[in-house]
Amino acid sequence: MPARSARSRAVPRDAVHHPLFARCYARFSVRAESRMGMGRVRERLLAGLSGRVIEIGAGNGLNFSHYPGTVSEVVAVEPEHVLRQLAVEAALRAQVPVDVAPGAAEALPVKSEAFDAAVVSLVLCSVRDVPRALSEVRRVLRPGGEVRFFEHGAGGGRVMAFTQRALDRTLWPPLSGGCHLSREPVDSLREAGFTLGPYRRMTMPENGPALPSSYCVLGTAWRPPGDGA
Repeated sequence: MPARSARSRAVPRDAVHHPLFARCYARFSVRAESRMGMGRVRERLLAGLSGRVIEIGAGNGLNFSHYPGTVSEVVAVEPEHVLRQLAVEAALRAQVPVDVAPGAAEALPVKSEAFDAAVVSLVLCSVRDVPRALSEVRRVLRPGGEVRFFEHGAGGGRVMAFTQRALDRTLWPPLSGGCHLSREPVDSLREAGFTLGPYRRMTMPENGPALPSSYCVLGTAWRPPGDGA
C-alpha cells in the first residue's frame, strides 16, 4: 500500500522551510551519534519493530540504519526540503525499504490504519499543532499499533523550567527551526488517546551538563486495540 502523494491532500511539498537551521542540524546531529550517544538511543528506540512503519519528521534519516530486518517498509515523512534530500540519500543506504515523502505531521499523506507502528523522534518539539499531529498518528496506525517515541521537553527544577519557558517565548524557536523546550510529550500522547507503555526519562548527553534542551524521554505507547477513531 504506497503512500499517497502529498499533493493529493493539499499538503505543500515544503510545509516547513528552515534551510540554514537544517544544514546546521544535519552537521550537529551526525556528530551527536557518537559524541552524545544518540546512536545507542536510536537502537533502543527502534529495537523489535516489525511490519510497516511510518516515521514522522525523519530529518536527515539517521534512524534508517537502525531499523531491524523485521521491518518490511518505512514511510518517512519530512517537511523540510534540505533535510528531506539528505533523508533520501540515507534511504539508499538503509537495509530495509525506506520511502521518503514530503508532508506535514498535521496532515500525513497516507491512508488511515495503514501502519503497524509509528516513530516520533525529536519532532513533537517543533510541530505547529501537537494535538493535531498526534491525532494524525493515531489515524494512520491500525488499532493496537505501536508508537515509539524519543522526545525532549520540560525538565529540571524551577530555574530550568523558567529558563525553558523564557527561551520558548523569545529566541529559541526562531533560531532552532521552530523547536520548543518546555513541551510535555508524555502528557501530549496521553491526552491524544494513546495508552502509555514503559518510558524512561533521561538527559542528553547522559553524563554531560544539563542544558535547557537536555531533558528527554524514551518510550512506547499504543493506539488502543478497540479504538474506532
